[in-house]
Parts: sequence; structure tokens; C-alpha cells
Amino acid sequence: MNDILPSQTPAWRYLEEQARQLFEQYGIEEIRTPIVESTDLFKRSIGEVTDIVEKEMYTFEDRNGDSLTLRPEGTASVVRACEEHGMLYNQTQRLWYAGPMFRHERPQKGRYRQFHQIGVECFGFPGPDIDAELIVMTFRLWQKLGLDQQVTLQINSLGTAASRQAYRSALTAYLSDFKDQLDEDSLRRLETNPLRILDTKDPKTRAVLKEAPVFSEYLDDVSRQHFDELCGLLTSSGVPFEVNPALVRGLDYYGLTVFEWVTDTLGAQGTICAGGRYDGLVEQLGGKPTPAVGFAMGVERLVLLLETHGCLPSSLLDRLDFFIAASGEGAQAFAFDVACQLRSSQHSAKVIMNFGGGSLKTQMKRADKSGATYALVIGEAEVAARSVTLKYLRTDKPQKSQSLTEFLSGLGRLM
Repeated sequence: MNDILPSQTPAWRYLEEQARQLFEQYGIEEIRTPIVESTDLFKRSIGEVTDIVEKEMYTFEDRNGDSLTLRPEGTASVVRACEEHGMLYNQTQRLWYAGPMFRHERPQKGRYRQFHQIGVECFGFPGPDIDAELIVMTFRLWQKLGLDQQVTLQINSLGTAASRQAYRSALTAYLSDFKDQLDEDSLRRLETNPLRILDTKDPKTRAVLKEAPVFSEYLDDVSRQHFDELCGLLTSSGVPFEVNPALVRGLDYYGLTVFEWVTDTLGAQGTICAGGRYDGLVEQLGGKPTPAVGFAMGVERLVLLLETHGCLPSSLLDRLDFFIAASGEGAQAFAFDVACQLRSSQHSAKVIMNFGGGSLKTQMKRADKSGATYALVIGEAEVAARSVTLKYLRTDKPQKSQSLTEFLSGLGRLM
């Protein structure tokens, strides 16, 4: 788990604001859920035979003996909140969230045990059109951020429940002949969740999978039509994509559409955004059958990608406009007044004052270190004349004294 320092937070705010603005264009509203939920919620939604539930969740008992878990992902919490507050009955919902998630997994570049996601969940829309809209929306975000050339879209269909059952039987039958070549995790999943074997990183198991049955051959007509329509909508929208038959996602609740945006510039783990359709999850958690689709993007990885490719606006580095140095009788009180007027001006200047005394020479060193563009020097002469002395800290321009009124009226030329 890591700290996000003041030098890093402007990039985070930039990404979050770009996403928020885009979501508003699509009529998507924000929801905020607790970071702690009942452990059972995640076992029922994610699936007990998944790496997340088996190995990665932060789970503990509270003082009442209830099992609680720090949320490892956002979808289950949003579904629980919608059900709890009656938001899904005869309604459609378009929701987005942002916040920390927690998984005890091996840290990698751009991956931490407390990590942050921005996600979208939509309920009540059964067709591939909403799937396409969300994917096109993410593509528009990459374009806004200048990352559209750095990422690739991979899509697949996990079909209906009937398709998955048919494929699961075929895959299990095939892999059963190669038990001696499967890794330990895959052997265990062969009896519980064989589709997850497709996502293995073990080289021997991956070699066995090269000749395994292909999921697309087991799709029923409903699944195939849904996927074909999705591909057509993406093509007509100008969004390039690759069909990846091995794409299954790490959560049990997905069916039909699944997708990932991946990059090859952050090392082996290159997924920056992933999601898909989960039409059975609301019913699985006690609600009525509700079609649903969503995605989540990793904030840490996206910020790293923005930094790696120089996509952050230079304006993010403009951290401070004025440093006010004051010395002499009445100077500090006058400096307070000047600072207030600067901050409340139409330009909303970013200002800090010198606190803790010190000679003007010491204060000017602090001014330079602060990163401010200008210093305002206020001494007894400035107090008497209600004026300020402007010093340019980043250029060689000579300093100049002006009345406070004249200085404030010309503020626009400095900003």
C-alpha cells in the first residue's frame, strides 16, 4: 500500500475530472459505497473458487463476530446498494464510482494492495447497444487523455449460461486427459471452475490449452447474435478491436460480452480497464433478474501510462502564483489583506504567505523554494503607501512597485 504525494495528486485529479466530465455526457450518475462489506457478498458474487476470494481478500471478524471484508472490487457493492435502496425495480440505472479497493496480491509495477478504480455499472439494458456504448465511451476517454494509440481493445463472448455449461463440459473432458501436465491451481479448478484455467500463466498448462476446444464453437444462437451485433456497432463507431478467445476475466459473474483494454508499455500485467456483462448477478444476490453491464479502470496504471507517454498537461505543474514576504511594523496584517484580495479576485490566484518571521533574505529563499512565479514584498514603506513590490522569480525582469489598486487591476496580465 502506498501514499499518493502532493507531487502526484494533480495527475490523479486530472484523470478523475476527465472521467467525471465524460460520464456526465452519457447521463451516468455517481454512487458512493462503503469500503467494508459483508464477506458473504463477495463470496456469492465473485465466486468462492477464484483467486480473489481464495487468496487475496482482506477479511476479518468484527466485535460482533460478523465476517467483514475490505471490498476487492466495486460491482458487488453497487448491486447490493441498488437492491437495498430499491433502485432496480422497473427502473434503469447508469452509475459510476471511484475509490480504493483491496487485494493481497503480489505487488507489481502499477499494482498495489490498496489500489484505486473508477468504474461504471448500468442496469436494465439487455441488448448489445449498451455494451457498445460503454466501450465507445472508454475509447473516447483514451482519446481525451491522448492514450488511444497506447492501448488495444480485446473482446470475447462467454455466451449464455447454457453455452458456458456446454463448453465447460467439453473443456473438462479435454483437460482430464492431461492431468499430469496441469499446474496445481488448474488441477483444483478442473473440478470447480474449469473456465478459469484458460487464464493460467503456467507455461505447461498454456501449452496444453493450445489444442483445447474453442469457446466460440459452443456459442448458441442468442450468444452469437449478441456478439455479432456488438462487433458491428464497434466497427461502425470506428473503434478497433481484437477478438481474444482466451479472454474469460477473473470473476464468476460474467456472461456474454467481456472486454479488456490492454497496453504493452507497463510490463507483463498490462490491463488498464476491463469489464463485461453480468446479467445473472442481481438475481444471484437476491434481486429479480436484471440485465447489467459495467467496467472498472485502474487509476494507478492509467496515471503511470499518462506519465510514461508525457500525456499530462503542463499546466498541472503550475502550482503557485504568489509568495508574499512581509517585514516590519504592520506588514503582516497588510499582507493578510493582500492575500485575501488575491484569492478572492476573479483570477483566484494561488497564494501562500511567509509565516514564522525571518529576514527578507531568508523569506526570498523560501519564496524561490516554494515554486511560486512571483514574490510580493511588503515592508513598512509599502504599508504606508498601500503598495506592493513585485519580484519576478522565474525571469530576469526588474522588480517594480505599484499601488495595491494598480496591481490588482493589472492582475490579468500576470496570470
